[in-house]
Amino acid sequence: MEKIASFTINHIKLLRGIYVSRKDYLDGGDVVTTFDIRMKEPNREPAVSQSALHTIEHLAATYLRNHAEWGSRIIYWGPMGCCTGNYLLVKGDLTSQDIVPLVKETFEFIENFEGDIPGATARDCGNYMLMNLPMAKWEARKYLVEVLSNLKPENLNYPE
Repeated sequence: MEKIASFTINHIKLLRGIYVSRKDYLDGGDVVTTFDIRMKEPNREPAVSQSALHTIEHLAATYLRNHAEWGSRIIYWGPMGCCTGNYLLVKGDLTSQDIVPLVKETFEFIENFEGDIPGATARDCGNYMLMNLPMAKWEARKYLVEVLSNLKPENLNYPE
């Protein structure tokens, strides 16, 4: 069986950043770009806790789908199984640089969020108690300060 594209990335060299993971060309000419929103260096630092990542998922998905400019183009935001980041699927033939402002806004929203986490109820979520807002805010700030505020080409392009 062939490896899928995301398993061919050199995770030993992979840094935190925003990467184009893949582009899917749909019938009719539409393109969907999948972004790797990498919050942790794989296998070199602790992964994001499940409760923080779940909280980030709820907050980011809600923020992005309600975004005035980008909302209609957002297809999906969800956590990676390895808990080192998230995938963002967006309509359009895009580059990592195209979404840097959007990702910054999203993580600023998470860092500054106060109140009830959207969808964090037994009725709305399959594991609503697996939430940790303080840790999600801490992870969002860490990613903003250490990565998003100082992006370099190596944080926007997968390693060779």
